[in-house]
Amino acid sequence: MSIYTTEDTTLASDDTRAGAKVSAGAAFGAAAAPPRMTSLDVLESEALHIIREVVAEFERPALLFSGGKDSVVMLHLATKAFWPGKVPFPVVHVDTGHNFPEVIAFRDRTVERLGLRLVVGRVQDHIDSGELAERADGTRNPLQTAPLLEAIRANRFDAVFGGARRDEDKARAKERILSLRDDFGQWDPRNQRPELWNLYNGRHTVGQHVRAFPISNWTELDIWRYIERVGIELPGLYYAHQREVYARDGMWRAVGDVSLPRADEPVLTKMVRYRTAGDMSCTGAVESTAATVAEVIREVAASTITERGATRADDRISEAAMEDRKKDGYF
Repeated sequence: MSIYTTEDTTLASDDTRAGAKVSAGAAFGAAAAPPRMTSLDVLESEALHIIREVVAEFERPALLFSGGKDSVVMLHLATKAFWPGKVPFPVVHVDTGHNFPEVIAFRDRTVERLGLRLVVGRVQDHIDSGELAERADGTRNPLQTAPLLEAIRANRFDAVFGGARRDEDKARAKERILSLRDDFGQWDPRNQRPELWNLYNGRHTVGQHVRAFPISNWTELDIWRYIERVGIELPGLYYAHQREVYARDGMWRAVGDVSLPRADEPVLTKMVRYRTAGDMSCTGAVESTAATVAEVIREVAASTITERGATRADDRISEAAMEDRKKDGYF
């Protein structure tokens, strides 16, 4: 009888054969076969490896933490990478001053719970000093570069972890896991290194630094499945809730002090949730009844547009909006 099986055999029969092999092996004193790794296991293992490699190779790393879902997952991975010790680097938040209040409250609770050092770069400080000026559209997300680079220089960070994923935007799709930035914090696509297998080149000179993206290969759906599997807490705005909103540019904008409707934009109360938690003045909500992680997963699985494409007005400024910001030194 042939020992080979066809590819279309059922999982149940695979499990039965595997159990038989283990039993037979045990009878002869052989070691049991290791359990199969799921796709989430592989992604988690890769991310933990990258985080540990960066901490081993660099002197002053830091992690960008906004309280959004990707940075929350990143912080969870960092916590797991060094457990039972504490996370051995500070977290950095570039505060636009237009953040959702519930996200800032979540950020502060998390930092206190884990005993982390929080470094905050404030856009408002740079506006007050005259270095930056308010934009005509009121959006502050494009103004985050200067506070970020100032925080990196002031604290002499030589590696900065970010939660960027390649599925978010075409500018991020071609990003390396370790992205070299020059003395001005800028990204030059011609000065990036090949990354073969799991080998990451962190070599840099004085004044340069590296952005590290451990979850580059994750998708939005992977993020939510991992949140479900591990039981990670998120700010409540990621789940369906009632909120006063108005329609602009094909998105539902929240009503707030920094996000006010025009006279021709009626205010409605909608059941919505957020797929990303950015600047309140440029981040849109989506109509949704998904109030649990499982419901969000089903919703995301059926979506045909990324969260940034669906809800971030600042990425619609031009076709190369994200690319331009990356070249200037942001993400």
